[in-house]
Amino acid sequence: MVVAMRGAGDHLSVGERVAFYRARRGMTQAVLAGLVGRSEDWLSKIERGERSLRRLDIAVELARALRVTVGDLFGQPILVEDESEHADDDVPAVRDALMAPRRLSRVLYGQQTAYQDLSPEAASVLVYRSWEDFQRGRLGRVITALPGLIRSAQHLEDLGAMSDAQRRGWAVSARVHHLAATTLAKVGEADLAWIAAERSMQAADQADDPLVLASAARAGTHALLAIGRYAEALDLGETAARWLCSQVQDDDPEALSLVGMLYLRTAAAAARKQDRSMWTELHSRAADMGNRLGRDANYWQTGFGPTNVTLHRLAAALDLGDISYVVANGPGVEVGHMPVERGVSYRTDLARAFALDAQDEAALSELLTAEESAPQLVRNSAEVRETVRAMYRRSPVAARSKSSPVMGLAQRCRAVQ
Repeated sequence: MVVAMRGAGDHLSVGERVAFYRARRGMTQAVLAGLVGRSEDWLSKIERGERSLRRLDIAVELARALRVTVGDLFGQPILVEDESEHADDDVPAVRDALMAPRRLSRVLYGQQTAYQDLSPEAASVLVYRSWEDFQRGRLGRVITALPGLIRSAQHLEDLGAMSDAQRRGWAVSARVHHLAATTLAKVGEADLAWIAAERSMQAADQADDPLVLASAARAGTHALLAIGRYAEALDLGETAARWLCSQVQDDDPEALSLVGMLYLRTAAAAARKQDRSMWTELHSRAADMGNRLGRDANYWQTGFGPTNVTLHRLAAALDLGDISYVVANGPGVEVGHMPVERGVSYRTDLARAFALDAQDEAALSELLTAEESAPQLVRNSAEVRETVRAMYRRSPVAARSKSSPVMGLAQRCRAVQ
C-alpha cells in the first residue's frame, strides 16, 4: 500500500504534530496556549505525550491557531491501493475527476455528449454496488471505482432538456458525489470531501426529489464534521431534517431513516462542540425516529435504527469525555447484523475508551476484531493510529518485539516507524 504524507510524518503523535506545526509557525508554547485559552503547562504536556488531546473541539481550536487542518494534526494518510493490488485509480484520480475544468462552466466548455449506452438505471446499479463496498469496509475498491463513477455522473448531468430521465441522472450524480464525500472524509481528504458534498447537494437540487436532497445533506454534514465546522454541520442537518419532515409522510420508512441520520449527525456535531443540552435534544429526536421505524434497516445506506442510535450514543460519550459510560455500557452491543462499517466504528470507539481507561488488553482485542472485519477502515483511521501509538509507548519493552500483537498492529497502522 502506498501512502502520501503531508507535513509531519505518520509516525508522529498528535502532540508531536502540534509541536511540529507550532515550531513551523514560529510560535512559543505560551503564545499557542494563550490562543486556545489553555496554560503553557497544559500544552507542554500535550506535546510531550504526557496528556492526551481527548476533545475534538480543542483539536479544532489548535488547528485553527496553527493554520492547518484537523486532518493535519491527526496525520490521516491517503489510501492509494486496495487489497487486490489492481487499483489503477487512487485519490489523485478522484481529485482529477472532481476538479475537471469543464465542470466549472457549461457556457465556456459547452455541454458534453452523453454516453449513448449510459442510462441512469445502469449507472444507479454501479453506484449501489460501490455503496455496498463502502459499507463492507472495502475503501480501496470504492476509491478505485470513484473516478469512473464521477465522470459517468457528469455525463448524466448533460442528458439534455429537463425530463424524467435527466432528473434521474441528477439523482444518480447526487448519490455518486455523496459516496465520494463520505469516502474521502474517511481517508482524511476533508477539503475534497467538501467539494464532493457540495456537488452532491447541487445535483440533488436538480433531481427534484426530497429524499435525494436529504441524503445529499447528510453528505454535507459528514464533510463539515470532517473539517471541524461543527456549528455549520448543526445548521445544515437541522435545516434538512425540518425541511424533509414537511415534504413527506410521517410513516415513510425511508424518510424516517434519513431524518434519523440527520439528527444523529447533528447530535455528533453538538457533542463535539461540548453542548450537552443540544446533544440530548437531538439524540432524543433521533431515538424517536428509530423507535418509529421499529427496526434496524438500511434505507439509503443509512444503517439506521435503534442499534445505530445506541452506537452514536457511545461515540458521543467519547466526544463528551464520558469514558466510564462507554466502558460500562459499550461491551456486548450486538452489531453482527449491521453494516460492517458501522460495526468497525463501534469497536474502534470501544477500543479508544478502553485505552483511555488503561485497559489496553481489552482495547487491543477490539481493534484486532475490527481489523479482521475491515482492515482498511482500521489501518487508515487516525483515531486508531493515535490509540495504538499510545498503547505501544506505554507497553512493556517485551511487548514491543516484532512478534507481539501490539507491535504488529502498530506497524500495520503506521503508528511506529
